[in-house]
Amino acid sequence: MQNTHGTFTISLDFELYWGMRDIVSIEEYKDYLLGAREAIPKMLELFEKYDVHATWATVGFLFFDDRKHLGSHLPKETPSYLSDELSPYPYIENADKWEDVYHFAPDLVDAIHHVKGQEVATHTFSHYYCGEEGQSLKEFEVDIQAAISIANEKNIETKSIIFPRNQWNPDYLPALEKLGVTSFRGAEASWMYSAPDYKSQLKPINRAARLADAYINLSGHNTYSIEESAKSKPYNFPSSRQLRPYSKKLALLDGLRLKRITKAMSYAAKHNEIFHIWWHPHNFGTNIEKNLSFLEQILIHYQTLQASNGMRSLNMKELSAMAVESYDE
Repeated sequence: MQNTHGTFTISLDFELYWGMRDIVSIEEYKDYLLGAREAIPKMLELFEKYDVHATWATVGFLFFDDRKHLGSHLPKETPSYLSDELSPYPYIENADKWEDVYHFAPDLVDAIHHVKGQEVATHTFSHYYCGEEGQSLKEFEVDIQAAISIANEKNIETKSIIFPRNQWNPDYLPALEKLGVTSFRGAEASWMYSAPDYKSQLKPINRAARLADAYINLSGHNTYSIEESAKSKPYNFPSSRQLRPYSKKLALLDGLRLKRITKAMSYAAKHNEIFHIWWHPHNFGTNIEKNLSFLEQILIHYQTLQASNGMRSLNMKELSAMAVESYDE
């Protein structure tokens, strides 16, 4: 079945401190983490207001109530990274200072799950890095099984995955299909978004190019047809654009940042393609109102395209259902 409408897709990488633990201290980042807890309900309000569906890829650890609850569910096999600091498990066991507010969010998981059109997906159980040396396919499978298991306890079916730091390994995809995961979010095709490991992502030329690409069109619109994604399983619904947070230093360029996004959305609407935008909730953790205002401008543009071109808002699980129809035809 050929797609006759453009599609607007949002995904969020919901991780709190688990996504930053090996980079910064809680003290350095607590404003963003606490702010994320404030921003998420407000994002949900906007999604309800504009009838926007989204995928919230959630680190499995966030489902738990506290450290003791998490400790009773730890898998027997954990990732054997060559770099010890990448694994969260020694931290769970040994961290002296511990505040649940930075590590767990079962209340927010429930809030997301009960809003129409919101998919709770997985960001792996432990914020697992598929591109780092030392870890194995078996360890990855155990991690995903743990993520699926804790989601099942909340009657949440895990159908989509977003790989932490966009490190996805093609050799691991068959395991996902076996476990019932039907889709993932790949990266943009351009060289600047290549993410085999974290060090590669930090190359100065890549970072500079990605920053410039947020304001001027260097990599293209990065939209695509459902037929492209339906060619292989699990379905790859790549990112079209990362929504960068408000920056006081770059605020004068926000008009360009918005236009970069809305032009790609308009292109997708006119050509019956998918535009997929993503961010981390903690990116909105400071300058919350400015970030929400910017997001609302994007959602207003979606509403305009919905009226003029029939554009639809679908989460990744819903995109998978559309891909099945496309493939079956």
